[in-house]
Amino acid sequence: MSHMSELQAELEKASGAYEEFASRGLKLDITRGKPANAQLDLSADLLNAVTGDDVMTPGGVDSRNYGGLDGIVELRELFSPLLKVPSDQLLAGGNASLTLMAQALTFALLHGTVADSRPWGQSPHKLICPVPGYDRHFTLAESLGFELLSIPMDSEGPVVAEAQRLAQDETVKGMWLVPMYSNPTGITITEKRARELAAMPAAAPDFTLLWDNAYGLHHLRDEHPEALDILSICAEAGHPERPWIFASTSKITHAGAGVSFFGAGPETSDWIRANLGKISIGPDKVNQLRHLRFFSDPAGVEEHMRQHAKIIAPKFDAVLNTLERELGGKGLAQWTQPNGGYFITLTTLEDTAERIVKLAAEAGVKLTPAGATHPYGVDPHNNVIRIAPTMPTVEDVELAAQGLVACVKLASYEKLLAG
Repeated sequence: MSHMSELQAELEKASGAYEEFASRGLKLDITRGKPANAQLDLSADLLNAVTGDDVMTPGGVDSRNYGGLDGIVELRELFSPLLKVPSDQLLAGGNASLTLMAQALTFALLHGTVADSRPWGQSPHKLICPVPGYDRHFTLAESLGFELLSIPMDSEGPVVAEAQRLAQDETVKGMWLVPMYSNPTGITITEKRARELAAMPAAAPDFTLLWDNAYGLHHLRDEHPEALDILSICAEAGHPERPWIFASTSKITHAGAGVSFFGAGPETSDWIRANLGKISIGPDKVNQLRHLRFFSDPAGVEEHMRQHAKIIAPKFDAVLNTLERELGGKGLAQWTQPNGGYFITLTTLEDTAERIVKLAAEAGVKLTPAGATHPYGVDPHNNVIRIAPTMPTVEDVELAAQGLVACVKLASYEKLLAG
């Protein structure tokens, strides 16, 4: 049988498998990295942690009243060792770290930073975006007028040579980073790579690492890397104010009612306090007190995250096992095997991702749009698909993976036959 005949036979087989799956009339969604209800239930006691007659913090602060711009000190002390930020340089805010990102970038656009008082918004302003990356980072920055510059990632993190080349332009003000279990690849930046980024020459005196440690506590396995102390690494490199650190409990407790954090060097911490003080009279301290009482200490957070892993690790395994069983060795796709975070990245044949996503939607499997992992929603190779397995049940995740595989095979053999 000729090669083309073999491909035609595979296409017919893939088409039959796809039609069989589509005929089931399923409605499955693996688009966004939301916690499952079972994960949210782990934090049910938050709702009873503060009562009407018990509202005082350990330090004697009435959590119901104004003030406390930095957030409850005891909660900042609890998360300080977990996030590797001194508690006096760590601010606890509202439920969304994305809001803190928007505020910090807006302050820089309007007022400049501690290293350069010239407002970023007075001239063209650009950000480096390692890809595949987090769509909300890109959408936020684009909405604020930043030009987005893509660079590749490898197994250790962003490719520094590419970042350094772009950073020689003074209008390049910083770079997005998800240092641990990156969204969507699951890559964790190595200490060596972090030190290279910390020491990297940049034309802008206030070049900033937007260090979004969104998944730093979201381990899937008992053995896992430790969070990097990027503040110390940057200080040793002579850039103590370079990192802006963001984190939250959004996927740790209740996704819509967590606590966000901002950490930075001493001067930048004062800078954001001064700016926040003009737009806020303090965060939701009642919710912060709930979290303080619920966790009690850092060990409480770590144990809580082990319970999360018990729920979601089988879902990751279901996807990875299906991909390996159905696509392994066929040369049609590659995929990441993360040890934490919320996503798996599937890399398909070039110019097939949009077709796969369309086929999946028609067969009842909703995927993140192709291109969402790149600035402006444009994946130049049209071959990256983000898989978010956390929210559905294990059974539904496995079904969704089977449907995805059917779509990958059909689109791939169509592509190969078309030449």
